[in-house]
Amino acid sequence: MPKQWILMTNDDGVESESLLGLGKALADQDLGVVIFAPSDNQSATGMKLNLMKPLPFTHRIDLEKEWFSNSDFVHVYSLDGSPCDTVIAALDGGLDKLMPGIRPSMLISGINLGPNLSQDVYHSGTVAAAKEAGLYGMPSIASSWASFDPEGMEIAIEATVKLVLNCLKVLDLEPPHVLERENRTGKEYLSSWPDIESKDALSTPSNLVLKAFQSGELFLNLNVPPHWNGLYKTTRLGMRWYRNAVKIGDDNSSTFTIGAASIDHTPVENGDCDVVNQSFASLSCLASWPQGHPLHLNPRLLAWILKNTEDGLPIWLNSN
Repeated sequence: MPKQWILMTNDDGVESESLLGLGKALADQDLGVVIFAPSDNQSATGMKLNLMKPLPFTHRIDLEKEWFSNSDFVHVYSLDGSPCDTVIAALDGGLDKLMPGIRPSMLISGINLGPNLSQDVYHSGTVAAAKEAGLYGMPSIASSWASFDPEGMEIAIEATVKLVLNCLKVLDLEPPHVLERENRTGKEYLSSWPDIESKDALSTPSNLVLKAFQSGELFLNLNVPPHWNGLYKTTRLGMRWYRNAVKIGDDNSSTFTIGAASIDHTPVENGDCDVVNQSFASLSCLASWPQGHPLHLNPRLLAWILKNTEDGLPIWLNSN
């Protein structure tokens, strides 16, 4: 039996080689793998949901046999929906119905073909799925290959597997807060807003960040560059500017085509864009809940989120 189970999804679709390749690499680490991914490409759908609409799902036995040597501990399903649809379907009853007794320790979304840096995180279906898992109390990672050329994807797989194994060391076999509604508020790692007068010192900041990750209140966003130097850096979101994004049809068809012709970059200290350009894998800690929500992360923890170990992984991953 696997020592732990991993739930996986993406936005590029269930047949994506980066999704299946990562699943195979995780299975080779004696981990059980459940893939619950969109049937087709759902890139840039953000947190889109298909409401009040039956969403067919398919058990992809063909992919299990093609990609995995021991398919007894791998389950691959596709859903005719968005990345967030797949997460909700899996965590809010789908796993119990299809695979009773399997309790994944965390969710991995990706590996996305193309970077998810800076404001990309608002549009990305890959990042949205990881965020959605956090809303349900599931620890999660969004992983992206910072290139639109799939050649070299094994580099991103290596970086993602290493991160996952480090995360599993500090996670329970079964996350205790999945679907939990009671006792999630009032934690020291959460924002005290609107009590703006609260300035009590944080007791153990690194441990508080870890607890927030374990509870799904923050998730990790990984971007791996093609020329990865083997090291990570914890980052904040950088600054990118998409310009000349609209093309107007010249055939009197009254159409607009959206897709940036140029991307400008403003340097930011510890920015994810900057770090990727320096050949580091960028690892950003992002809040699952919107600012002003009772479960939003305490902003005074942000400085601790940027503290690294020697290999660049977050120092709080070693604070258990």
